[in-house]
Amino acid sequence: MLDFLINIDVELFLFLNSLNSSFFDWLMFQISAKATWVPLYLATMLFVWKKFGWKKALFILLAFIIVITIGDQSSVHLFKFKFERLRPCFNPNISDIVHTVKLPNGRFGFVSSHATNSFAFAVLASLFFKNIKFTIPIIIWAAIVSYSRVYLGVHYPADIFGGAILGIFSAYIVYFAFNFIEGRFNKKELL
Repeated sequence: MLDFLINIDVELFLFLNSLNSSFFDWLMFQISAKATWVPLYLATMLFVWKKFGWKKALFILLAFIIVITIGDQSSVHLFKFKFERLRPCFNPNISDIVHTVKLPNGRFGFVSSHATNSFAFAVLASLFFKNIKFTIPIIIWAAIVSYSRVYLGVHYPADIFGGAILGIFSAYIVYFAFNFIEGRFNKKELL
């Protein structure tokens, strides 16, 4: 059964990865670059500050830092280094037919740290804003960033799916912890 699922994952990857062009090579590389999205992160924090005020915004900023740290570190240490699933571009069975724009630093891909971090950020922001007009675009953004990793030849779809699940889980954990701690502080202020 596992071999069957892995074969489907590889076949889906090869199909999606084969849909490439020089323009999309450039575009997907830019989408995948972390620095590309700094304006989005800054704009999100500006909206947080406007909606919640500077005191709460500082705690929310800390929540974002924590969720990205948890997601990033757990994707590497609890998954990549444990499962040691070679990225498609390093898989000797298919590497010669994988369209790779640039080789990544690490050899292992399950789960995708990009998918983990982008979904963690998107879901946590959505939980704070509670606005469907914000949630839909930010989730689409996370999905596009995640897909770029398949396009670039460095992750299988299962790596993306696993990373998205980990990111969503991390976001909910941090959000509930934030609300619990905030509730404790508010209770102390009332006393």
